[in-house]
Amino acid sequence: MEFALSEDQRMLQDSISGFLKDNASLDTIRKIADGDAEAKAGLDAGLAEMGIMGLHVPEMMGGSGLGLLEACLVQEALGYTVAPSGFLAATVAADLLPNYQEDYPRGIADGEMVFGLALTELSSRRDGAGVTVDNGRLTGTSLLADVPDGATHVLLADTSGSFHVADSWSAEPMRTIDRTRTFQQLTFDGTMAETSTQPDASALAAARLLIAADTLGAAQAMLDKAVEYAKGRKQFGRVIGSFQAVKHLCAEMAAKLEPARALVWHAAYAMDTKDPEALVMANLAKAHLAEVGTFVAKTATEVHGGMGFTDLLGLHYWFKRIGVNRQLFGSPEQVRQTAAELQGFVAA
Repeated sequence: MEFALSEDQRMLQDSISGFLKDNASLDTIRKIADGDAEAKAGLDAGLAEMGIMGLHVPEMMGGSGLGLLEACLVQEALGYTVAPSGFLAATVAADLLPNYQEDYPRGIADGEMVFGLALTELSSRRDGAGVTVDNGRLTGTSLLADVPDGATHVLLADTSGSFHVADSWSAEPMRTIDRTRTFQQLTFDGTMAETSTQPDASALAAARLLIAADTLGAAQAMLDKAVEYAKGRKQFGRVIGSFQAVKHLCAEMAAKLEPARALVWHAAYAMDTKDPEALVMANLAKAHLAEVGTFVAKTATEVHGGMGFTDLLGLHYWFKRIGVNRQLFGSPEQVRQTAAELQGFVAA
C-alpha cells in the first residue's frame, strides 16, 4: 500500500507551487491587499490558464476529474503564498452541483462561471439574520460570504441547510483582518433561485477541509520563514538558531504541523473514496488545523521577535490568513460539535 503522493500528484503540487513562487511574491500580495485590481487580475488570469478551476469538475463535464486530495494540494500551495483565489468556491460547487445541474460544472471548467460561497447558515448565525426560501425565492441576509472578484454565481445555504444557486444579489463589502481576500454581506430580496438542492453535509465538509489545507500551507510558510530567520539573525555574536530555546520553538512547530498534514491528506482521501468516516475526518481536520495553525502563527512570530510585527517582513499576511481561516465556516468548537453529532456522541 502506498502512503505517499503519487508522481502525478507531486507534479501537480510542484507545478502550482512553481507558478505561485514566480507570480505571487510578497510584493504582489501587498499590492493586492492594497486594492491593486491589476495585480489581482493578473494573478487570477494566470491561475485560470493553469486550469485549476476545473480541477474537481468531472471529465465528462469538461474538467480534470481529480479528487479532493488533489484540490487540497492546490489549496495548500495557495495558502503557502497567501494568494487570493476563487478556487475553494469553485471546488465546493463542483463537488456538489454535478448531481443536480451539469451546466454549472461545465461553466466552471471553461471559465464562464465564477462562484462565491455563502455558507454562514451552516456554521453560525446571528439572531434576525439568515436566508429563507419561499416558492423558490430567496429572502434575507448572509452575513459573511467568500465572493471572489467577478463572481457570476453564489452557492448559498438557507436556514434549513438546503443549498441554492443565485446569479443576482445585493452586496456590501466586509472588511476582515485578511485583506488578501474579498468578503461580502449578501442580501436577497425575493431573488429566484436558479437551482435548489437538499441538505448535504458533504458540501460544508469539503469547504472546511479546503480551509484546513489553506491553513496548513500558511502555517508551513510561517514555519519556513521562522527557521530561515533563525539561521541568519545574529544576537550576542551568534545566530539565534543556535540557541536551545529557539531550536525548541521551531522543533515544536514542526512536530505539531507534520501530523496535521497527514490528517488533511487522510481526510481528503476518505472523502474521495466515500469512506464512512469521511465527514468526521474532514471536520476534525478543520478543527485541528485551526488550533495548530494558531500555535504556529504565534510561535513563528515570537521567533522573529519585534521584526515579526513589521510590514517589512510581511509575516502578518500569513498570521491574518490563519486567523480568519480559524473562524471561517465554523470555529474549532463548532466544528467539533458537528463531528460529535455525526458520530452520535451528542444529539443534533
